[in-house]
Amino acid sequence: MSKRIQFSKTGGAEVLEWVEVEPAAPAAGEVRIANKAVGLNFIDIYFRTGLYPAPAMPSGLGTEGAGTVDAVGEGVTHLNVGDRVAYAQGPLGAYAELHTLPAAKVVKLPDFIDFDTAAASMLKGLTVQYLLRQTYALKGGETILFHAAAGGVGSIACQWAKALGVKLIGTVSSKEKADLAMANGAWATIDYTKENVVERVRELTQGEMCDVVYDSVGKDTWEMSLDCLKPRSLMVSFGNASGPVDGVNIGILNQKGALFVTRPSLNGYADTRERLEMMCDEFFGMIESGKIHIDVANRYPLQEAGKAQDALQSRKTTGSTILLP
Repeated sequence: MSKRIQFSKTGGAEVLEWVEVEPAAPAAGEVRIANKAVGLNFIDIYFRTGLYPAPAMPSGLGTEGAGTVDAVGEGVTHLNVGDRVAYAQGPLGAYAELHTLPAAKVVKLPDFIDFDTAAASMLKGLTVQYLLRQTYALKGGETILFHAAAGGVGSIACQWAKALGVKLIGTVSSKEKADLAMANGAWATIDYTKENVVERVRELTQGEMCDVVYDSVGKDTWEMSLDCLKPRSLMVSFGNASGPVDGVNIGILNQKGALFVTRPSLNGYADTRERLEMMCDEFFGMIESGKIHIDVANRYPLQEAGKAQDALQSRKTTGSTILLP
């Protein structure tokens, strides 16, 4: 037997249950991972609250973790029992001591990355990889706006943008978060609790505005984000922290400058084994080079997942948070 976090109904953090379960044996093409650390992400809250529907109830939670291979299913050739591994995709259930998932979604960890770092950064780092290197392939010299620049994804984005020679303007909610974003390589920050974001972007760019806006906030920032863009530039909506963007008249894109918009996801980019490995190789290389440092700022026992989620949702955290089985 092993323990996991699950939920039988949607709602607040109180619906999360710490239960004992029989761990699933890996079927053909699967592996079972003994988690050493588990990643905490906003998408976990989306499933818990019902914004994203879970496939069945009761449901496990989480898609990101790192540990060692505990068992291997038939036909798996690239992984062996005892291998150090990490994952950021697959079925819900990473909030657990043992997690079974498709082997194609699991990658070996290089020696220079420990379990805590991997669990804190796999989903976030791969998200930044597809945002900055694929959704819009930044070359250097661009000016971009990145919301929540002091969070787990934002902290990596600041560093990666600096390494690319990109001017990243980050939105934050406090001086502490502004200082963190700047330390990570942001070109400038805007405290959205005190400053008008659009006006400040106009000042910083001398009226030129941004080549790309990366928005994980959603409903509350949608139109404001569009107003920060140059004509014919790109709005990347990749999260719903304030709720989903809906009821949009597509004509607004024309009214605000013949804009482009996309709603990407990790699964939409890391959709083949080859592409996943390419993305991991580039991200791991950035860590090895020292251009990206992962700030594991918060650690909670796995059984306190609800408390950790509340801290993330209330924007009390900076950097990355992990759960420890």
